[in-house]
Amino acid sequence: MSHPAPNQRAELMRNPNFKWLLRGGVISMLGDQLTMVALPWLVLKLTGDTMALGLVIALMSIPRAAFILIGGAVVDQYSPKRVLMLSKYANAILLGLLALLVLRQQSVITLALGSSLQLSLELTPHITLMLIYALALGIGLAQAFGVPSGTSIMPQSIPAEYLQAANGVLMGLRQLSMLLGPVLAAVLLAVFGGNGNSGSNGAGSSISSAGMPDAHGLAAAFALDCLSFVVSAWTLSRVTARPGAGNAAGASALSVWSSIGSGLLMVWRDVPLRLCFIYWGTVSLFIGGSMQVALPVLASDLLHGASALGLLLAANGAGTLLGMGAAAAIGARLRFVSFGAMILLMDALAGVLVMGLGAAYNAWLAGALLLLLGVLGGYVQINVFTWIQRRVPPQMMGRAMSIFMFIFMGLAPISAAATGWLLKLISLSQLFVGGGIILVTFAALAYLFTPIGSITANTPDATQAQ
Repeated sequence: MSHPAPNQRAELMRNPNFKWLLRGGVISMLGDQLTMVALPWLVLKLTGDTMALGLVIALMSIPRAAFILIGGAVVDQYSPKRVLMLSKYANAILLGLLALLVLRQQSVITLALGSSLQLSLELTPHITLMLIYALALGIGLAQAFGVPSGTSIMPQSIPAEYLQAANGVLMGLRQLSMLLGPVLAAVLLAVFGGNGNSGSNGAGSSISSAGMPDAHGLAAAFALDCLSFVVSAWTLSRVTARPGAGNAAGASALSVWSSIGSGLLMVWRDVPLRLCFIYWGTVSLFIGGSMQVALPVLASDLLHGASALGLLLAANGAGTLLGMGAAAAIGARLRFVSFGAMILLMDALAGVLVMGLGAAYNAWLAGALLLLLGVLGGYVQINVFTWIQRRVPPQMMGRAMSIFMFIFMGLAPISAAATGWLLKLISLSQLFVGGGIILVTFAALAYLFTPIGSITANTPDATQAQ
């Protein structure tokens, strides 16, 4: 396998397809972060009910997990570019509707029908909340097709030797957007916030807004995210498939369910792929979602508040960005062991750091541990994505990526729910120590009793089953 040498990275940045993917990706990533901040804030401002917020998040994540395998099969049937563009247009329509909905939230529309007759229509919070539920469901469904298509388009667009650097750049920018996006959202809420203004709606009618102080800022955030999907769809239209990169035309004769079955069969027959997917699924099921629950509890119970949680998340995000940057810059040259052994070693080290969180007594120590965890996770993430993209034939990429993403989107929430129940029985410190021990144990058992440790990063010579 060729390493991403400096001249190769320079050539990557001159590659027309990558430049269009990079431009559209940056725009779309920032837009996504606006909605990630604005939508929870909208629900809380509208209802003040955390259960309603949880339902909105569930309505976005459940269809994404439930339909992502179907999304992967559709990607392989119709090509990643076509499916990704349609998902972007669908998201743009949904977010545009959400922006309009927010502007009309709790508004009283008075239509003057004559000198003494008026008709008033009040949009109630209940109706608006129901519409938000429906839009959240639609956004989650669109993501079920957008995620596998977005992770499958790269191998069809750029040469294989550039994948490591390309994944590092794009995923690193995504991580950076997770740091900068919330700041941009806060600025929008500050600049456009304020009580709704009364205005004219044409001759003989007037509109007076009555309720949500942040309506204009929230609407601006959703509208900008809508615009980001439109612009990124246009940049995507400029991307052309490489000659000989393969397409999904041969899969179109299969039904969706048969296509999913052939994808599962392909993963099962590829022994290294099967072993890694089973291992990652086991880790995700047991501890994959625990940190989503444990970190807010750590900040609340031990580190005194939301500001500490922000520090912890920022430290982990910064570490992930550093790890991704290292993977993009030096790639496989850091590996003094095989690909499989490197994965298991990183997991074992991560388990030791998680155990350390059980003894963290202040935010700075916890932040330092999470920074190191982020470095390990970011480096592994880039290498894993690149390994899958190089190993799987292009016509099977959508299905392979959808199965990979399902491991985390479908199994990690089970782990998160179990963690919430477990914390009623054990302490937070015991949870971290136990979770770290489990991760170290899984990595050691996989190294000692499975062939995972001997898996290399080389592309297989034989064409995979289709």
